[in-house]
Amino acid sequence: MPESYTELYFPILLQAGVAVVLAAALVLLSYLIGKRVRNEVKDLPYECGITPTGSARERFSVRFYLVGMLFILFDIEAIFLYPWAVIYRELKLFAFVEMLIFIVLILAGYFYIWKKGALDWSQKPANER
Repeated sequence: MPESYTELYFPILLQAGVAVVLAAALVLLSYLIGKRVRNEVKDLPYECGITPTGSARERFSVRFYLVGMLFILFDIEAIFLYPWAVIYRELKLFAFVEMLIFIVLILAGYFYIWKKGALDWSQKPANER
């Protein structure tokens, strides 16, 4: 059993040091050995085998970002169901009522954004009409 902080944390520091040295060595080695051939085909953005059309600097609709943020929001809220499921049997009815309230609030938010049209991509926003 380690008796001092040095003995306790030395393996962790050693592993972190080896990881940093290894990462730096691999990056340096790829820089030294790798080919540096530049041409037009290599500089094109890869789009799943489809020939790229237009500019890579096109503007995205705000709805794209809104849907992305909503996905992250509801995804994170869904993650809270896992710890609840683990301790559900210990808390019994209290856990059920609390999670029922939580899910009702999530659904209320979901129906609100649905009614506002945030998830409907077929309509143009009011400022684009």
